[in-house]
Amino acid sequence: MVEISDDDFERMVGEVYDGLPDDMVRGLENVAILIENQPAGQWPRLYGLYSGRPLKTRGVYGYGELPDRITLFKNNMQARSEDLDALRARVRITLVHEIGHYFGLDDARLRELGWA
Repeated sequence: MVEISDDDFERMVGEVYDGLPDDMVRGLENVAILIENQPAGQWPRLYGLYSGRPLKTRGVYGYGELPDRITLFKNNMQARSEDLDALRARVRITLVHEIGHYFGLDDARLRELGWA
């Protein structure tokens, strides 16, 4: 298990996001990336969660609609990472996975692509 401060984790997430290929993030619109700790006892334990309506199933955003959300669960990622490199890799794969959900990819397809 590796532990880092909330500020360092937020900085890491920003660096990982900035390092993603342009064609992967270019179409992201109205998506908030949040960092939280998943409450103890809540199952299943997740690294990340996409909440929203996948791009390929939505129409046009209307006035006052809240943004979609990608939530990264810091505590779960730290618990399953042996060092900072492993944590960074886990953040990257989780971001890519949740961005895939935004674009409408299901878990089976994400596994085929190596993003699950």
